[in-house]
Amino acid sequence: MMEKILKKPDYAKEILEIMHGSFSEEDMLERISDYHENDIAEAFELLSEAERKRWYRMFGPEQIAEIFSYIDDPDSYLKELPLDEAAKVLSYMDSDDAADILDEMDDSTQEKLVGLLDEESGHDIKMILSYEDDEMGSRMTTNFIVIHNNLTIRQAMRELVQQAGENDNISTVYVLDENDKFYGAIDLKDLIVARQQDNLEDIISTSYPYVNDHEKVDECIERIKDYAEDSIPVLTQEHLLIGVITAVDIVEAVDEEMGDDYAKLAGLTAEEDLKETTAQSMKKRLPWLIILLFLGMGVSSVVGVFETVVAVLPVVMCFQSLILDMAGNVGTQSLAVTIRVLMDETLSTKQKFGLVVKEMRVGFCNGLFLGILAFVFIGCYIWLLKSNPITHAFVISGCVGFSLMTAMVISSMVGTLVPMFFHKIKIDPAVASGPLITTINDLVAVITYYGLAWLLLIHVLQMV
Repeated sequence: MMEKILKKPDYAKEILEIMHGSFSEEDMLERISDYHENDIAEAFELLSEAERKRWYRMFGPEQIAEIFSYIDDPDSYLKELPLDEAAKVLSYMDSDDAADILDEMDDSTQEKLVGLLDEESGHDIKMILSYEDDEMGSRMTTNFIVIHNNLTIRQAMRELVQQAGENDNISTVYVLDENDKFYGAIDLKDLIVARQQDNLEDIISTSYPYVNDHEKVDECIERIKDYAEDSIPVLTQEHLLIGVITAVDIVEAVDEEMGDDYAKLAGLTAEEDLKETTAQSMKKRLPWLIILLFLGMGVSSVVGVFETVVAVLPVVMCFQSLILDMAGNVGTQSLAVTIRVLMDETLSTKQKFGLVVKEMRVGFCNGLFLGILAFVFIGCYIWLLKSNPITHAFVISGCVGFSLMTAMVISSMVGTLVPMFFHKIKIDPAVASGPLITTINDLVAVITYYGLAWLLLIHVLQMV
């Protein structure tokens, strides 16, 4: 007997029922306190503006700050609050979340809100906003625990308890030396199980991984992912600890990097979403489309060069799209593999050369197999359905099969070398996008196909 699949409760719906119920304010807040802030945030977005304004007052700035951290576009809701109330909400948020919200606002509103923040929150948020979007400093939070290395175990625990009231990122405790420079880190578990008579120095990891504040996100994201830590410290050039990158920040950074790469592979200048206007989407798509238009004209003009081949053997036109499509697909496959491999910055020249050889070998083997299939099936097609002599039919299909194999080998090479070239000149290899590689490989395939048809069928075999 099959077990019944448990249906997941719709917590957002339950919260909405409480919010729309006839309970007292105190009873409502007590009932809603049983739910996670993520579910409350989901329900909150379904309320009307008038209903939300009522709940802003009931929740208070601290709980609203917690709810806003789970909403995708909290800036639009923050605008529903008076500036002084909005500033209070921002002051309760993690500095990186508050900085992200302010970054979406116009300069005038941003300046007013920062001016209304308390001194500590204002300093942290201004510091994060001072970094470029692609720098690690823009991703960090100032929510962390820090102690000095000259404390005893008892003193370290007391310091942890005191700071935990304001900073809840406590799984890793960071340590400074006598000059207030980064010294190392302590795992919370190690601090908890340590005996009072133990030396704090014995549980400090002095070789703890870190990133610099001006490092590029895409250059170090793979490195910090490999450590699988809850948080990684962010240091200045002077080795001063100014923030940490949490696991959540790392996941968000990876997600954005993947989104950008997918956008570039699709021939977009940036990632799109459903809320963008037609003009914004056009602006992102047009640059590549204009480039591809002129590249496409180049491919068409090359076809025109071989018009004598088409005039003598019109049947070859039937299989042009086959060669072009296969070459484009193979090139895009090699491109995807190469971009993934190039994420490893330690890759040697020998390893890169090995990748080119491997991709060409794969292209050759696949091309040989598909070329034989094309030789057999296209030959039968021309012979039986087009009523051509069997010799004539299989000579043409042989040319198609050989061209297919050659085009696939060259396309594999191009799909590997182009992103490597972009990487070498310090340009994101993802800009060697699918449409660009496909167009280049169209050019390669046209020259290969019609060139071989002209050479083999007309000049060597003289099939006129």
